[in-house]
Amino acid sequence: MNKGDVSALPACAPLQDFWQLVHGPLAHWAQNRPDVVALESEAGTLTFAQLHTAVEQQSAQLQAQRAAQIRLLDTKQSTLMQLVDFLATIYSGRCAAIADPDWQATVRQRIESWLPNTPCELSTSAANTPFYVGFTSGSTGLPKGFKRHHQSWTESFRVGLKDFGPVVAQRTLAPGRISHSLFLFGALQGIWYGVGAVMQERFSAARCLSTMAQGHTPCLITVPSQLLLMLQWAEHRKLPPIPEIELITISGARWMRAHTPALRALFPKARIIEFYGASEASFVSWMDADETCSPNAVGRPFSNVELQIRADEVDSANMSNPSSDGLIYIRSPMLFMDYVGDAHDPTAVLRDGDWLSVRDMGHIDESGMLCLAGRQSRMIVTQGKNLFPEELENLLTEHPHIAHASVQGCPDTLRGMQVQAVLQWRADMPEPRPSALALSQWLRERTQTFKLPRQWWVCKDWPYTASGKTDHGKLGLALQTTRSDLPELQPLQA
Repeated sequence: MNKGDVSALPACAPLQDFWQLVHGPLAHWAQNRPDVVALESEAGTLTFAQLHTAVEQQSAQLQAQRAAQIRLLDTKQSTLMQLVDFLATIYSGRCAAIADPDWQATVRQRIESWLPNTPCELSTSAANTPFYVGFTSGSTGLPKGFKRHHQSWTESFRVGLKDFGPVVAQRTLAPGRISHSLFLFGALQGIWYGVGAVMQERFSAARCLSTMAQGHTPCLITVPSQLLLMLQWAEHRKLPPIPEIELITISGARWMRAHTPALRALFPKARIIEFYGASEASFVSWMDADETCSPNAVGRPFSNVELQIRADEVDSANMSNPSSDGLIYIRSPMLFMDYVGDAHDPTAVLRDGDWLSVRDMGHIDESGMLCLAGRQSRMIVTQGKNLFPEELENLLTEHPHIAHASVQGCPDTLRGMQVQAVLQWRADMPEPRPSALALSQWLRERTQTFKLPRQWWVCKDWPYTASGKTDHGKLGLALQTTRSDLPELQPLQA
């Protein structure tokens, strides 16, 4: 059974009873769909009945052990068993923290020191009680822990059904580690909807394509880097189209829309949706990837989200212009609670009553689309003007030879900051590669002169963060030092 009983799900009505909790519907589905597969990975398969039994048993053990209020899960377990552990933890009224398996021992020890070890006597949960602590990269060199209550995710499940429609309430493939909140969300969404989810213990583009072609996972939740690998694999192996996929939701980083036609050819019947969000804010805005719009557009707000654009201290004089970029503030029932641990991070969110900003900047255009300029912390002031690297990066990845781009600002006594660009070539494009002069001329036709990079670099081994995004910090550091961290960073000849 792939499709859920949408009529049973509270898409519009107020959430009541078990629908208020992330794990709440599990007992309901175990009774009503006991033999439907709830979770599946290479490590095994669990039906809703089996999952509910395992969660109840492990929850009872936690109660008997008087486990701590916040538990850091064991990353040595399979993804399947981590999900059982996660559900058992929150079933017992506790809060589950999910470590990144790539953390060094010293980082994990520091994180553990942040978490209270006081025994927990709770056995019940409420919509406003915390259930999850996730971690995202921070500017201090340590991950930032963010805490969420149940309502922030049950509201996300509900508004996804309301805004995307019944197509979302189907069995979902979420092929990534649950230390990345997007894939944890995909798994728990499948359980909440009663349709189940398929995970991967380790991402494989080939296995993803094979799984989707079998027709048992009509929905895919993914990040752009995974999709690009799937497209490359499908092209290399000359795979036929996969019409079994009905919905692809993309988040975690900006989707490079130049690849949408190839994605459409591979998945001809899929609705392709991009959504913009943040660890601290959940869903913010969404759009169909085929929609004609500005390259910087990230969609219209979800139906339970309000947006405001506010002046920041750098450019408050220009906010009278509707297209001027300001700080994006968000109000919704899906916001996080607070940070856990080291709060001395200048990239932390801004709060103003019920409103929150993750320090992204942008504007709302005449069609109601939120247009994202970039992160406040990455803004480059060059020749007395503001430049958001994301704008140039989006432009550069539209070039047929460029797979990835990172725009950096390096100190310059004349301009304040000198704009430099680091590129990775697309492997499927033939020689010769464009020169620095050719790329500058190509950009000059598409943007203002002051934004043109003064120096160009090529990096063969592209660095990524743990969540699969470009590691702009590592590339920026490499430009400022001897580049020993990235020996393959080479200047692009004029």
